[in-house]
Amino acid sequence: MSTVAEHPASRVAVETSQLDQLKKLTTVVADTGDFATLKQYAPQDATTNPSLILKAAQMPEYAPVVAKAISDAKQTSVTGKKLLDEVMDALLIAFGVEILKIVPGRVSTETDANLSFDTQALVAKGRRFIELYQKQGIPRERILIKIASSWEGIRACEVLQREGINCNLTLLFSLAQAVACAEAKAKLISPFVGRILDWYKKSAGKDFAPAEDPGVISVKEIYGYYKKFGHATEVMGASFRNKGEILELAGCDLLTISPQLLGELKADSTPIQRKLNPATAKESKIEKLAVDEKNFRWLLNENAMATEKTAEGIRQFNADAQKLATFVAAKL
Repeated sequence: MSTVAEHPASRVAVETSQLDQLKKLTTVVADTGDFATLKQYAPQDATTNPSLILKAAQMPEYAPVVAKAISDAKQTSVTGKKLLDEVMDALLIAFGVEILKIVPGRVSTETDANLSFDTQALVAKGRRFIELYQKQGIPRERILIKIASSWEGIRACEVLQREGINCNLTLLFSLAQAVACAEAKAKLISPFVGRILDWYKKSAGKDFAPAEDPGVISVKEIYGYYKKFGHATEVMGASFRNKGEILELAGCDLLTISPQLLGELKADSTPIQRKLNPATAKESKIEKLAVDEKNFRWLLNENAMATEKTAEGIRQFNADAQKLATFVAAKL
């Protein structure tokens, strides 16, 4: 006797993981430098940052990647601090190249955090990354240059985008930053959901349910603004603290997710619902925001959370970049 549970179509519906369901609504991106994770969860794109590269570079299985980066850099004939800088750039590109052998889409490669307030240096670094990738046979279309969402970073993005170099504006915590990025024609932004939640949990002394999560609400506001005013910049929610935040943003353009949370999504087959879609977002009751330099700086200053978290994020990434430099220098 046949039952509904035994019917093949029913079985597929029941057994479809939340990760597979999410992939039908949103471009899933892996937030990792670990190649094994990428193979396991088959994301479309991947993102990296100094913290993730530091973690991956210290893993024994990736010693050959580190060795190749050092070898490639030594061929430039520079020495001392310049050699270390060359190795650091080569290492980021080496991980990016390996990642692109696994994911079908794009990889985000982060610029130096200590350049976050130097527009010209960020433009030069973005061009340098593209040049290094092209030497490895990787076209610029598969690269996103990650830059912190400072005013200077956004201006660097504007220059690079005009040159056909796509940028991912990261460490983004406010609508003012998001609007400035869209007006600079950034290809993509990464609003940091979990770090916004961290700040409000500490400030309010309580936790928040996913639907009331300040980080989730921030991304929904940005998504609504972009769709209402016709901005082409892609919204990629990032820095998640729990699976609930991710599910509340199902339907967002992209979501970049840590290996742990990818695992939780893959292990759960509970049906999920689309929470964001362009049609309803276009009906958002939100006013257009002016973000010339003076207003941008004022709005950011008035947002204590965004000010603190942007600065803290830049400091953290710089600290991990310094740890990575120390690790690399010991091998030179």
